Amino acid sequence: MTGDPRLKSRAQQQKPVAVPPPPPPPPMEPPASTMGMDGASDAPDRQSVVDDSKFKLKFCTVCASNQNRSMEAHLQLASAHLPTVSFGTGSLVRLPGPTINQPNVYHFNSTTYRAIHNELAQQNTQLYTQNGLLNMLSRNLSIKGYPERFQDWIPGKPRLDHAEDQGAQGTEAGVVDVVITCEERCFDAVLDDLHNKGGKLNRPVHVFNVDIRDNHEEALVGGKAILDLALSLNEAAGKERELHGDGGWQSGGGAAREGFDEKVPEILAAWQERWPNLPALWSLSWF
Repeated sequence: MTGDPRLKSRAQQQKPVAVPPPPPPPPMEPPASTMGMDGASDAPDRQSVVDDSKFKLKFCTVCASNQNRSMEAHLQLASAHLPTVSFGTGSLVRLPGPTINQPNVYHFNSTTYRAIHNELAQQNTQLYTQNGLLNMLSRNLSIKGYPERFQDWIPGKPRLDHAEDQGAQGTEAGVVDVVITCEERCFDAVLDDLHNKGGKLNRPVHVFNVDIRDNHEEALVGGKAILDLALSLNEAAGKERELHGDGGWQSGGGAAREGFDEKVPEILAAWQERWPNLPALWSLSWF
């Protein structure tokens, strides 16, 4: 007796269908490089610590109060073994207080970072821990003794009393090759002050501005960007000196110095492509 064809059809419909195995996963690709907030690699190809046997440009970092942005950049450059000093351009050191109308105000050149730290800790430890001021001041006092004002700096005056500052080696003569500010008003103040001082040393100095917002997070990013610029400049200067010798370098003459000065605009342009969110300015001035 043949079976009911309807049941046969139903059985065929209920028979499980074989599913082909899934295809093998695609081959693993090498991980992409870690990129910073402004499109620059956190681990640049060039050596981030300059060998002590190599030529080194001398650097100066500047912000308003010599507290946040200039000090982060100071630390980054000094950690790369680049000679570094730092300053502020404000009339007084101003730090956030309990309200926007009650800032904490201190004098340049005399009030130490440790004294400021201790005072704020006594005022309100919770507030100044929460807003990062105490942590910032702890970092600062490990770099140098006190905030300095750019307008009070006498270029060429020995800085022998700053031997314990980070980055002090190479800055004892009180001159630098490059000044990097962190805000356009500081850039203008530096250029005005250098003009007023009259260039008595007849020594050229490249002045850059890297526009960085004044908060802890962007100061860290900006410090990395300034280090990248400093390493690019230092590398180019070293190559020119190896090629042409160092004759006339200090006074802004000679083939090496001329070659380096001519390359600065293209160095800055290449740097700006790597850090498009940090607008930059540049000018040549004199000590």
